[in-house]
Amino acid sequence: MASKESELPGCGRNSGSCSYPHELAQFVRDRWDSATASISDGSLLPDTAILENFFSGCYHASMLREEERPVTFRAILASPTLFFADDQPPEGLLRLDFSRSYRFHPSELRRLSVAADSHRTLIGVQPDKSEGGGLRIWGLINSGTRWLRDVEGGRLAGPSLPPVPVVRVEAPGSIEVYKVHELVGKLLGGKLSGARRDLFDSAWLPVQFVQFRERLLEQHEVARKCARAAGSEWAPLQPSLPRQISERMMKRVISMLREARHGGTIVFVPTEKANDLAIPDSYVDVKYSFANGPGRLSFPDLIVTILNRLAQVQGSSDQNPHEPVGWQHFEATTDTKLALLDEALFETAHLIANMAAADGAVVLTKQHELLGFGGMISGKLPSVKTVVKALDLEGEIVVEEEIGNVGARHLSAYRLTSGMPGAVAMVISQDGGVRFVCQKQGRVTYWEQE
Repeated sequence: MASKESELPGCGRNSGSCSYPHELAQFVRDRWDSATASISDGSLLPDTAILENFFSGCYHASMLREEERPVTFRAILASPTLFFADDQPPEGLLRLDFSRSYRFHPSELRRLSVAADSHRTLIGVQPDKSEGGGLRIWGLINSGTRWLRDVEGGRLAGPSLPPVPVVRVEAPGSIEVYKVHELVGKLLGGKLSGARRDLFDSAWLPVQFVQFRERLLEQHEVARKCARAAGSEWAPLQPSLPRQISERMMKRVISMLREARHGGTIVFVPTEKANDLAIPDSYVDVKYSFANGPGRLSFPDLIVTILNRLAQVQGSSDQNPHEPVGWQHFEATTDTKLALLDEALFETAHLIANMAAADGAVVLTKQHELLGFGGMISGKLPSVKTVVKALDLEGEIVVEEEIGNVGARHLSAYRLTSGMPGAVAMVISQDGGVRFVCQKQGRVTYWEQE
């Protein structure tokens, strides 16, 4: 199979060069005005020299360690006057001014990173107006975690930031630049990019679970007919809603495993193969298997209950009761029962993430029926010598790789997806890396989730 390689700027086989913070500064300036924001104001973007200083300090701080821990943080290049002094998360931003400012320096960022959890807090930075110039750290901004909803699957929107540069550091040599909550530029491994790869936006991944979503809608339609017979008219659903709810839950699972830094594997097997798992040495030996019963279907049942309640609440609303129910309604609802259902969804994500922390894989069918955990993928499955790495969302641009020195989790996922066509594996490493693995065109293919 012929393979094509990505031609992103930066460190590559053909380019022989690496990009650094000064290239990132120009890259961000070129893309800034085209990025969406609640306020379109290019004047809030400082000149290239200030941007380069800001990015360079964050970049070098990312290469440090604090008591053997990686340095992670978010920093915002903005005057404290852009923030109210009396707001609070989760719907506002809490501004905390230091009694004196500090020199913007990688070592200062390293020290502050311990106190400034990157998921909840930003380090405030602004240009120094004195004759010496440079940048100063003026305080902290507590934002809460709702801003992570697109990455981690939350329901409610958080407070909006002003359209100023925000840097997020999550790994050595990796910095991401945002305008409000939109990624504008990223420097990773010496390569520049202006997009985040989210496999949930691909076409191939949702296709893997199309029968699952069809089943959810069938169950919802049964409940809808019963409600109509009882004299209650429900609002219609947007077709994308079941997918959005289920994907948000899986994003939560991934996020929890990433944060815990212990890794894990989650395997989705074709539903028709579920009974084969009871055969010794067939595919997966599930140490802690669950007995057949309602609990195994708690996740899909929960989604159907959410769909039913949303349709019921919107159908009884005085405002547009015939408007199709979508994700925006789930975000905006104040219905107490829906809030409890969302909390139950969050607890389900915790449950699966905790199971994945044990040795072995969590095993579900592609109908999201929870079969068990502690799954050991059979060593009798054929070994895999090479795999294909996808360089784009759909796996159209790929490169073949030898297995090399990958860990046991990855090797097991490769063997399973090779021996069981239709299976999908999610492998989360201890360092936070995420790979989706399945067969594509007869080859074991993996995608890295960002």
